[in-house]
Amino acid sequence: MSVKGEIKEATGFVKEEMNEHGKSAESKAKAQEGRDLRNEGRVEDGKAPKTTKPGTGHPEK
Repeated sequence: MSVKGEIKEATGFVKEEMNEHGKSAESKAKAQEGRDLRNEGRVEDGKAPKTTKPGTGHPEK
């Protein structure tokens, strides 16, 4: 695991969580940016990107 990948994943998680329940288009766009950043960090660390809908509680595959 790289430190850079871990930081990207953590930052993306926070950004996604802060904006995922917003109803505005801006909030949804920020949540998507967070998801993208989170997945970028996961790929850098050799993990598969998360593909399930956020907030569903599905385990990773």
